Amino acid sequence: MSQDDIDKPDYHHILAAVDLSPDGDTVARRALELAREFGARLTVLHVTANLIEEPAYEFMTTLPVDVDIQTEIVDQAKASLKDLCRRLGDEDIHRIVEVDTPKHGILDVARREEADLIVIGNHGVHGLELLLGSTANGVLHHAPCDILAVKVGG
Repeated sequence: MSQDDIDKPDYHHILAAVDLSPDGDTVARRALELAREFGARLTVLHVTANLIEEPAYEFMTTLPVDVDIQTEIVDQAKASLKDLCRRLGDEDIHRIVEVDTPKHGILDVARREEADLIVIGNHGVHGLELLLGSTANGVLHHAPCDILAVKVGG
């Protein structure tokens, strides 16, 4: 066994955590390249906010939120992930839409799906974001596996 064999990771399941922007395509492409290189299974994940339990805006707490709105958001996210996989050239990629906060959703799915590498986009952290933290930073510090942060957004 050579030194290269000892140092090379052995990934079997790669989790690509994507948003539904062009940056998500960049992250998914990088994850697909790695999955092919390692012969690993790839899962593409999008986490959407839970509007019923955790409204995005304080004023929404006084408005009734129809469960159908949440269902529609999830259905749209599923369709967007299917389109993303079509653009990647592989419609058979395993896709998950999770309803949670991004950090917790990514970490929960990584544990549940036994991912050994999470690929996530990172815009770079500065200013107020540095104090409050970012999704990538939160995942990095709590992940059960390796992380690859792909620089996105210029």
